[in-house]
Amino acid sequence: MLIVPFEPVRAQVVVVNSRFIADLAPVASVEEARDFIASKRLEFPDATHHVPAFIIGGGNSTSEYCADDGEPSGTAGRPLLAVLKGSGLGDIAVVVTRYFGGTLLGTGGLVKAYTEAGQAVLRQARRAAMVETGRFEFDLPYHHFDRLRMVAAECGASIVEEGFAEVVHLAIELPLGSRGLFESRLGELTAGGVKAALISKRMARVLLPY
Repeated sequence: MLIVPFEPVRAQVVVVNSRFIADLAPVASVEEARDFIASKRLEFPDATHHVPAFIIGGGNSTSEYCADDGEPSGTAGRPLLAVLKGSGLGDIAVVVTRYFGGTLLGTGGLVKAYTEAGQAVLRQARRAAMVETGRFEFDLPYHHFDRLRMVAAECGASIVEEGFAEVVHLAIELPLGSRGLFESRLGELTAGGVKAALISKRMARVLLPY
């Protein structure tokens, strides 16, 4: 199972007046990673450096990249990539933006600073699993609606669409591993009167409870 960041996060560290802003995001491809890196350059156009690192995929099948962006060779990108590899996360990109504070940090100081920036943003990151989910749609009598919300939450489903007419039309996104449980609970709730139709499937990030 591929474990990935759940959402973009940001952290900041200050080292001898230099400011290091670390931005992290889940990315599903090299193209997404490069777009994320470009967005940070646009967001902080006056920064001294924008040091990127990313890992696409996980396990034995990965694409990795890092760069020093003008810092001395080996002092920025490689330490940042090492932090990402140590996290066990895949499909992840980080850009550390540096505003120079007027004091040279030396090679050891730079390695330490970029490592600390990467570690700081990883501490902010919630983890998710990439799992196959399905979109299910069904119509439900109003008197079952409140209970259905509880059933959906208990099964790890998210209600993604609601329509209110003579009955409630619902679309949910559900991890397919929980399909049997949800269908059983829905059958109990409605005495077998409501069936959920599978409309589509996709891979999605599902937040882990730790």
